[in-house]
Amino acid sequence: MELRDIEIFLTLAEELHFGRTAERLHVTPARVSQSIKKQERRIGAALFERNNRAVTLTPIGRQLVEDLRPMYRGLHEGFERAIRAAGGKTEVLRLGMLSSNVQDFRPLLDGFHARHPACEAQIRYVGFGDPFGPLRDGEVDVQIAWLPVREADLTVGPVVRIEPVVLAVGAGHRLAGQETVSYEDLAGEVVIGGAKPDYWREALVPSHTPSGRPIRIGPAVTAESELLPILSNGEAVALVHSHAGRYHSRPDIAYVPVHDAPPARWALLWRTATETDLIRSFALTAREVGPSVAENERTTYVPVSGESVSRAPTAIGPASRWHRRA
Repeated sequence: MELRDIEIFLTLAEELHFGRTAERLHVTPARVSQSIKKQERRIGAALFERNNRAVTLTPIGRQLVEDLRPMYRGLHEGFERAIRAAGGKTEVLRLGMLSSNVQDFRPLLDGFHARHPACEAQIRYVGFGDPFGPLRDGEVDVQIAWLPVREADLTVGPVVRIEPVVLAVGAGHRLAGQETVSYEDLAGEVVIGGAKPDYWREALVPSHTPSGRPIRIGPAVTAESELLPILSNGEAVALVHSHAGRYHSRPDIAYVPVHDAPPARWALLWRTATETDLIRSFALTAREVGPSVAENERTTYVPVSGESVSRAPTAIGPASRWHRRA
């Protein structure tokens, strides 16, 4: 079995979706399908069960994942160590991110590099469906996630970003032209879900409006990119963080402020049992740099102290109006 085929198999075992696997590995879905079929012919048994609704591992597929994953990880880490050594790097810190706004954390990353020039900070994608799994599995060392996080085995570190919550809708949606919306407006809408655990999802997508009316949670997604076609097609709306409007600017999607949503706060997380000097140094750098604040995307901010600070209003409307101001 070639190394690329192993990579495709293990990635599909994580994503359980041919399209997302292809996107992560920068190949076509047909290439993923061909690779899996080749492996199944070699083994003589199916590795995945496929139907129109889902992709699942077979018992043989699960066993192969357990056998291959530690060996693949060790091989991959060996190559990475050799590459870092050749470039004068002796350490690595893997940072897990749920979103694509890496540049919002550039001051933090640059500050850490200045403190540890021989350490390479690597960015790793983490899905909404299992946001804390990579930390627990040792695939990332520290992670950025929105609060609250109430996991007994995880340490919540300093806040690194504060930003508004906005409603993402298709450009033809009835709410697309509004200056702002309320959580009450969601009572008649289907809202995209998928984030787990429930308490963490509800911090962004509540189950009820302030008056108690239920909010219907619809399609489940595990990554930002999966939202876009659903929104564009008008199947559902999504509560997202305001950076999405800058990193996913499209003419067919509008981003409208939710005026009764408290600002979202993102913080560093790490597994308490595996805390290292490097992780502590990264957290110290985050405290020194302070949180990035979306000053051009909302009128109210919550500083680290927890006190409210009012600023001159800056409206966020449909994408065309927003991006002239961003």
